[in-house]
Amino acid sequence: MRRNSLAFRLIAAASLWSAAALVVAGLILTSLYTSTVERAFDERLSVYLRTLVGALAQQSPPASTDPGNLGEPRFELPFSGWYWQVRPPDGGAVVLASGSLFTDTLDAGEATDTAEIEGATSGRLAGPDDQQLRVLTQTVDFDGGGRYQVLVAGDAGEVADQIVAFRWSVFLTLAALGVGLVIATTAQIGWGLRPLDNVRRGLAALRSGKETRFEGPFPAEIAPLAKELNALLESNQQIIERARTQVGNLAHGLKTPLSVITNEARATDGPLAEKVAEQAELMRTQVNHYLERARIAARSNVIGAVTEVEPVVDSIVRAMARIHEDRNLDIGAEVAPGALFRGEKQDLEEIVGNLVDNACKWARTEVAVTVGHVPPKDEETPGQLTLVIDDDGPGLDEAQRVEATRRGRRLDETKPGSGLGLSIVSDLVGLYDGRFRLDRSPSGGLRAEVDLPGA
Repeated sequence: MRRNSLAFRLIAAASLWSAAALVVAGLILTSLYTSTVERAFDERLSVYLRTLVGALAQQSPPASTDPGNLGEPRFELPFSGWYWQVRPPDGGAVVLASGSLFTDTLDAGEATDTAEIEGATSGRLAGPDDQQLRVLTQTVDFDGGGRYQVLVAGDAGEVADQIVAFRWSVFLTLAALGVGLVIATTAQIGWGLRPLDNVRRGLAALRSGKETRFEGPFPAEIAPLAKELNALLESNQQIIERARTQVGNLAHGLKTPLSVITNEARATDGPLAEKVAEQAELMRTQVNHYLERARIAARSNVIGAVTEVEPVVDSIVRAMARIHEDRNLDIGAEVAPGALFRGEKQDLEEIVGNLVDNACKWARTEVAVTVGHVPPKDEETPGQLTLVIDDDGPGLDEAQRVEATRRGRRLDETKPGSGLGLSIVSDLVGLYDGRFRLDRSPSGGLRAEVDLPGA
C-alpha cells in the first residue's frame, strides 16, 4: 500500500485515533481499578481496626489482654505483612501487638500519603524487612481506661501486585482490541473504496482501447462521474469529427485555386509565369503539410482506439505489390500474432503505407516488413509495437538519413512524390509519443524502424 494513497491515509488516521482512544481508556480503567482496590483494602483494614477497638473496649481495664488474631491468621505469622499494635498516643511503649510483629514496633508518625477516613488516618509506612505497608490508625479514648493509639497495617504489596496484574490484563486486552480494530478498519476501507478500484480499471480499459465507454455498476456517489465522463468522451469524438470535416473542406477549398494558378502559369511563358508556378507549387507543398499535420493532431491519441495490425499490413503489402508489379519486387511481411496498435487505423495505415511506399521506390529486388509486439504487462505498463521496414536499395549515409525526414525534402527529384512521406511519419510517430529512426539495412539498403504504443 502506497503511503500517499487514500486508503493508507484513512487507515493511518483510524489507527492513530484508535490507539489514542485505547490508551486513554486504559489509563482511566487502571486509575479506577487502583482507586477501587485501595479503597477496598482500606475498608478491610477499617474492619480489623473496629474489631480490635471493640475487643479492647470489652476488656476491664481496656487493652489489658491480647485479643488474638482478629479472625486473620496472618496476624500470628512472623513478619507476614499484617500487623496490629496498641500504644499510648504520646509514643510510649507498646502495650499490645500482634504476634506477626514479633519484637518490632511500627511508628505511625513516619507514615506518608496520609488521609482521613471515617475518623481514622490512613497512610503508607515501611515495616519490618522494608515491607511496604498500608496503615490505619485511630486514637481511642476508653472511658476511665485511658487513651490509646490503635494501629492496623496490611501488606501493600498485595495491592500493588493486583494493580500490576490488572494493568497487564488491560494492556493485552486493549492491544488485541486495537489490532482487531485496525484489521476491521482495513477491511471496511478496502470494501468501501473498492468502487474506486473499479473506476481505475475502467479508465485503464478506456486508455488501452478495450472499452469505448465508461461502463459498470457504480455507487450513487460515483455514477454522476461516470455519466459526465461518457459525455466528455462523446463530445471529444464529435470535436474530432468536426475537425476532420473542416480540414477536408479547407484542403478542397485551397487545392482547387492553387491548381488553377499553377495551370495558368505553366500555360504562359516568361519569368513571371515561372516564378508564379514555382511559388504556387511551394504553397501546395506547405498546404499539404500543414493540413496533414492538422488532420493527424485531430486524430491522434483518441481514447479507446485500438487497431489490429496484421490486416492493415497485409492490405498495404498487397496494394504495393500491385503498384510495383512491373518491377517484380518481393514484398514480404511478418507480423507477430495478436499485434495491436493503440491508436486509429488511419494513422497506422499512414505510417506503414508511407514507409513501405518509400522502400518500394528505392528497392532493387525485395522489401521486408517485420512487426514485433510486446503486450502490456499490467494496467500501469503499456505495450509496445515495433515496425521494421528493410529494402535492398542504395541506402543513405548518416547525413542523408537526417535530411530525409525534413519536411518536403527530396533527395532524388527523379522519384515521384512530394517529399512529405517521411516527414508525415515522423510527425505521426511523435504525436503518439513513439520513436522513428533510419538506419542501414542488413541487406545494404535503408531500414526504417518505428516504435509505437501497443495494446
